[in-house]
Amino acid sequence: MQLPLSPEDEKFRDEMRTFFTTEVSQEIRTAVAEGRELTKEQIVESQQTLNKAGLAVPHWPEEYGGRGWTELQRHIWNEEMQAASVPIPLAFNASMIGPVLAQFGSKEQKDEFLPKTANLDIWWSQGFSEPDAGSDLASLRTTAVKDGDHYVVNGQKTWTTLGQYGDWIFTLVRTDPDVKKQAGISMLLIDMKSEGLEVRPIELIDGGHEVNEVWFTDVRVPVANLVGEENSGWTQAKFLLGNERVGVAPVGSTKRVLARAKELGADIIKDDPLLRARIIELENELLALELTALRVVAHSEGGEPHPASSVLKLKGTELQQAVSELVVDLGGPETLASGEAGDTESWYRRSTPTYLNLRKASIYGGSNEVQRQIISRTILGL
Repeated sequence: MQLPLSPEDEKFRDEMRTFFTTEVSQEIRTAVAEGRELTKEQIVESQQTLNKAGLAVPHWPEEYGGRGWTELQRHIWNEEMQAASVPIPLAFNASMIGPVLAQFGSKEQKDEFLPKTANLDIWWSQGFSEPDAGSDLASLRTTAVKDGDHYVVNGQKTWTTLGQYGDWIFTLVRTDPDVKKQAGISMLLIDMKSEGLEVRPIELIDGGHEVNEVWFTDVRVPVANLVGEENSGWTQAKFLLGNERVGVAPVGSTKRVLARAKELGADIIKDDPLLRARIIELENELLALELTALRVVAHSEGGEPHPASSVLKLKGTELQQAVSELVVDLGGPETLASGEAGDTESWYRRSTPTYLNLRKASIYGGSNEVQRQIISRTILGL
């Protein structure tokens, strides 16, 4: 099944496809297609290439770099980018703090941060999760106490993805301990070079370094770096997480991985009717997810995602995991060792770290158990 496009949208799709396959570095696109980890420099180069052409943050307000596209055009942009193995713009910048600042930030904050955020001149980190306050984010304990024209911040954040690259961190802090826990939270923008701020790596089971702890010890943050009003952080957090949930359903890249698996495993698949049925089911569910994604963006109001964004997060991460499991099953023993790039076997061998890493997808952006509760309340009315 193909979504019917008007002649104008067909032309738009061709323009996006041509740009992504000719203007973004082939070296970077090959690394993405082969499942290899990108360097910081490659991520920055890719986003700056997109931003120079006005394609990094098309969903932002037009005065800050947005394009005023229709929701269908945004969908086409996203799908063609992923199909071409182009890295999506860094989520912390493009999908998280950027829209929050555009919606809630002061004029000074917008003027100072949004251009640098779009161009990845600032690499943002996300300071949300804490020990004992991950899925239950409202239980966070990092404190910010006002002292003159500064807040003094103390506490710890954990699982800070790519925090080792961070220049600034958007951070949820408790500014009022005496009210309902959701009501006493604020968002601060904190320079990661501040005295008293320390980033400590968390080594993963495969020896990789993707996540970190961030410690705050009497870190002084100017009051001017408060986003919105004091104690309004929960509203901003919900807005941000809604946008994040839309972004964690990467239909295009999941379809690309599934297509590659079908290509490499063709000889196995053709002789196994159960395996063929499994693949057909995945393809149908990806199509259903794609249509749901279109419905979510089409019915978002006031800059806030539709409640069905929780469906995208839930089903999108489950399908990512299911496709990664299929790849491991197709690769069999070839997935058990590391391999060099350049041959089909090494694509299978790199699939095991991906499979293991995607176990976290059920947790970040609000755990899938939490999403089921949101869906039951806001959509089903239970």
